[in-house]
Amino acid sequence: MPRFRLFSLGGGFCLAVLLGLVFVFLLDPMPVQKVRNAVFDQYQRWHPRVYQDAPVRIVDLDEESLRRIGQWPWPRTQVAALVDKLEQAGAAAIVFDVLFAEPDRTSPSQLLRGNQLPPGLAAELAALPDHDAQLADVLKPGNTVLGFAAEQSSSAVGPPLSRFGLVLQGQSPLSFVPAFQGASRPLPELEQAARGVGAMTFRPDADGVVRRVPLFVSLAGELRPSLVAEALRVAQRTGRYRITSSESGVQRVDIGRLQIPTAASGELWVYFTGPQPSRSLPAWQVLDGSAPPLAGAIIMIGTSAQGLQDLRFSPLGGIIPGVEVHAQALEQILTDTLLLRPGWSLAVESLTLLLGGLALGLLALSIPALASAVLMVVLVALLNAAAWYGFVAHRLLLDLFTPSIGLMLVYGAASIVRHMAAEREQRWVHAAFSRYVSPNLVKHLVAHPERLILGGQRQMCSFVFTDITGFTSMMERRTPESAVSLLNEYLEQVIAIAFRHEGTLDRIVGDAVAIMFSAPIPQADHQQRALSCALEINRFAQSYVASLREQGIDFGHTRIGVHSGEVVVGNFGGSMIFDYRALGDPVNTTARLESLNKQLGTLVCASEAIRQNCPQVPMRPVGEVRLKGKDESVQVFEPVEAMAKSMGTCDEAYEAAYRLLQTGDPAAVSAFVTLSDQRPWDGLVAFHLRRLLNDEQGIHFEMRRK
Repeated sequence: MPRFRLFSLGGGFCLAVLLGLVFVFLLDPMPVQKVRNAVFDQYQRWHPRVYQDAPVRIVDLDEESLRRIGQWPWPRTQVAALVDKLEQAGAAAIVFDVLFAEPDRTSPSQLLRGNQLPPGLAAELAALPDHDAQLADVLKPGNTVLGFAAEQSSSAVGPPLSRFGLVLQGQSPLSFVPAFQGASRPLPELEQAARGVGAMTFRPDADGVVRRVPLFVSLAGELRPSLVAEALRVAQRTGRYRITSSESGVQRVDIGRLQIPTAASGELWVYFTGPQPSRSLPAWQVLDGSAPPLAGAIIMIGTSAQGLQDLRFSPLGGIIPGVEVHAQALEQILTDTLLLRPGWSLAVESLTLLLGGLALGLLALSIPALASAVLMVVLVALLNAAAWYGFVAHRLLLDLFTPSIGLMLVYGAASIVRHMAAEREQRWVHAAFSRYVSPNLVKHLVAHPERLILGGQRQMCSFVFTDITGFTSMMERRTPESAVSLLNEYLEQVIAIAFRHEGTLDRIVGDAVAIMFSAPIPQADHQQRALSCALEINRFAQSYVASLREQGIDFGHTRIGVHSGEVVVGNFGGSMIFDYRALGDPVNTTARLESLNKQLGTLVCASEAIRQNCPQVPMRPVGEVRLKGKDESVQVFEPVEAMAKSMGTCDEAYEAAYRLLQTGDPAAVSAFVTLSDQRPWDGLVAFHLRRLLNDEQGIHFEMRRK
């Protein structure tokens, strides 16, 4: 291709790609947001905030406190005692990350409702003080803040009381801050007694990770402070807020002497520390007087107990209590270690993509490939090093990684145009076989394309077929996104195992996987590779199911069939579609062996062809099976390793019973009854016992369903 024509066509194509990328970047779709969030999360993992002792403490309603004092909710008299202890300790503010939306069920007035009590007892209960009133009396003189839960439902209770002044400078922030239609509020008498009421709600991102905490929310069209904002206001004994906004969003929130720069949404990016034991103390220590000094501290009262379900995903990769998110936000405000994402960040990132893309595109079209590649790597490295320096030195959240991806895409587009003609054959071979062949064989096939025969040829191959039990019903029980995520993680590991054994991925159909060995490159030990691959997949699948069940997720077991035989392998897609696969009876037999597991109650079935070539692997015989759609029987075996519970290197008790079954000895019934009593988990024993009880003799039987 002449240079001027290459430059003209390539330049136009690269410019179109670049403008498209800039447009997508400015639209800020969910994938771009996820990449940006992942970059910012990684910054925090590499360089978390160093904990500085700030006047913020968490009083934790932890498991031990619940064990000592009783399950939550505690009587309001107990909560009042906790508040009283904290007031005596000199707390600057006592902030509840707990919602008191319902009356105390242990109050005398509540006990009288719906209970038929003797008149004397009822009169005595009626004369006792109400627990909620007692808590309100304790809250009233103190510096306490209660929380409300902002909700999208307009049927929720309306806005809470206002106890603050609000000065707005610039444009109204209502259109920028998180918006909610209603709220679940504390009991009126408690709300009136508290010094402040703030929103406990924060919005996790699409991946469930909490990265920002709002300072203000819009509640039914009215501005309301968050729990963090109210904690700071009450602790400083100030009565008003100042919000500075522009056309691009909220810029700053002033609370007393504190000036807090925010994101355009009025939210604060939380800069997390690692676990810090001194940040929290259990509630029971406060109540028994053994807590350390708390004078002048903002006290956040919340829970880390798993049963109370206030746990959140952290950018550092762990799960932390929701109250700790509020506490860490307060710490970084008070220690002036705020994360900053200025309003000019998006402009810098967009210009980086546009100008860098233009430069790289021109270089890739005009200078040698190696030189342009080196320049591209250097530019991307410098950009990301600058962003990293900004984070470490100035706590700036600047995403130059996402534009770097765009730069690499522009460079790739230019390189494709430049080298398209010269590399067409290698790209075709590489693109075709990188989907089917284990990665270590791709390079060999590209270097020796004459080894790849398009069409069909006869070849001895081995096959591994897998399928997941009950996957369709699992799809119906779970959301599609959740089910697909679990399946993708499973398939990724199965394919990785196949590639480790240098197998070729034949196809994936839903949750089923077909793996081929000895094609396109012959493998002398393909039977051993196939069986080893099947056993490793079985071990992984068992472990994967167990780990998911520990998380309360039901995932089906994997059934596996292994067989070997002569097939025709090659490209059967014609000239329009490349479809490299194997055809022949052994392929169908492998599929039937996988399905036979359902009837047998086993997980792995191997044929006689596999067993003969793998004498070192202990197996126990299943029988002579006439598979569905077949006229001849196949000798089937189960690897001992694949049994539900390991029996070591052999299963002598089963094989003794099997010999009785094979010879038609009536003692086979009692032998299998004994085995069944000893191993209620052994599916193959149960299968043969059912046959014997149904007067089916011998080791010959038929596969009844696919």
